[in-house]
Amino acid sequence: NNVLFMEVLEREAEKLGLHALLHEKPFAGINGSGKHNNWSVGTDTGMNFFYPGKTDPARELFTTGIACLAYGLCQHNEVVRCAVAHAGNDHRLGAQEAPPAIISLYPGTGFEAHVDRIIAGGPLLGYKAEKGAADPKAAAAMPAVCGVEDRNRTAPFPFCGNRFEFRAVGSSQNCSFPIAICNTIMASGMAALSDLIEGGMSHRDAVAKLFKENRHVIFTGNGYSAEWPVEAKKRGLSNLNTTPLAVATFNSEKAKKLFADMGIFSAEECDARAEVMFENYATTLSVEVETLIDMIETGILPACAKDMAKYSAMPALAGERSATYTSIKTETDKLKGLFDKKPHDLKAEATYLCDTIKPQMVAIRALVDKAEGLLEAGLYPYPTYEELIYSHHS
Repeated sequence: NNVLFMEVLEREAEKLGLHALLHEKPFAGINGSGKHNNWSVGTDTGMNFFYPGKTDPARELFTTGIACLAYGLCQHNEVVRCAVAHAGNDHRLGAQEAPPAIISLYPGTGFEAHVDRIIAGGPLLGYKAEKGAADPKAAAAMPAVCGVEDRNRTAPFPFCGNRFEFRAVGSSQNCSFPIAICNTIMASGMAALSDLIEGGMSHRDAVAKLFKENRHVIFTGNGYSAEWPVEAKKRGLSNLNTTPLAVATFNSEKAKKLFADMGIFSAEECDARAEVMFENYATTLSVEVETLIDMIETGILPACAKDMAKYSAMPALAGERSATYTSIKTETDKLKGLFDKKPHDLKAEATYLCDTIKPQMVAIRALVDKAEGLLEAGLYPYPTYEELIYSHHS
C-alpha cells in the first residue's frame, strides 16, 4: 500500500504541474520526511506478540516476544542500521527531527522496570499494561487518554501499544527491506530462546538470560541528547552515522552467519547486496556533485558576474561581494579536482564521496547562501526559500 501510494502521489502531482518530493531532506534547515514502519509479529492462531494481553499466557507471550526482539536488536544492531542506510537518510538521522543512527529499543519505562525485576529473579508476569490520562491543567478540558507507555519521539524502535515502530525508515524507501530485516532479527531472537529452552533451561530463566545479556540495548531516555552517543558508546552500541559506515557491516562474517542461519541470504547474496548499496550511494552522490557544479557554473556564477558589474563605478559599495563570488569559483574548482580523484573501488568511492566530497559541497553551499543575500533582487537564478514556502500568500 505504501509503495502504491508513492506511485499515485507522483503521478497525480504531475497532472497538476507539480513534483512530489520523496527525498528525505530536500531543503537544508527545513524538516524533512521519513516513515514510521509499524511492525508486529503474530501466531497462526491470532496471538500478537506485542500486545500485552488480558490473560496470563498472552502476557507471558508479550514479555517473551520483547526478550527475543531485544536479543535481535542488540546482537544484530548493525544489520538493522543497514536497513535504513542510504544517501537521503544520512541528512536526517540524528538531526533533531529523526531518531539517531544508534539503534536502541524503547519498550517504555514501565516495562523497563519489569525487565529489571525479571533479571533479578522475578516472574514473567507482573507487568501492568494500564492506560493513563494526561491532565490538561485546564478546568474546561477533559483529561486525555494516553497509551500504555509513552511513545518516545526520539527513539528509533519504540513500543506503541500493540506493535513497535521502526522510525528511522526514509521517506523514499520501499518498506519491504526494513520489514525483512526486522523479521530476520526477531527470528534470530526466537531461535536463541528456543535453543536455551531445548537445552533444558526453564522458560522464565531463558527469558531472563536474554534480557540480562542484551539489557544495554534498552534505552528510555532522550535519543536527541548529546549525552546519548557517549552513553551508547559505553554500552557498546554502534553509531554508524553514515551510509558507507553502515553498509560496510552488511556482509561481515557475523551478518552472513545471521542470514545463512535464518535462511534469508547466502554469503554471496550478502556481498552482492552490499555492493548494490555502495553503488547506489556512490551514484546518488555523483549525480548531486555534477548537478551542483552545473548549477554553479550556469546559474550562480553568471548572476554573480552581473551583480559585480553593477559596482564598477562605485567599488566601495560592493562590500564582501568580490571575495564571496570569487570564493565560490575557487571552491567549485576545488570540488571538481577532488571529484576527478575519486577511487574506482565501490566501497572506497562511497567512503571518499562521504568523507571528502560532501564536506566540500557543504562549504560551497555556505558561500552560495551568503551570495544569495548579496545579489540584487531578481538576479538569483533559482527559487528562494521565501518563494518556495510563502509564494501562495502573494
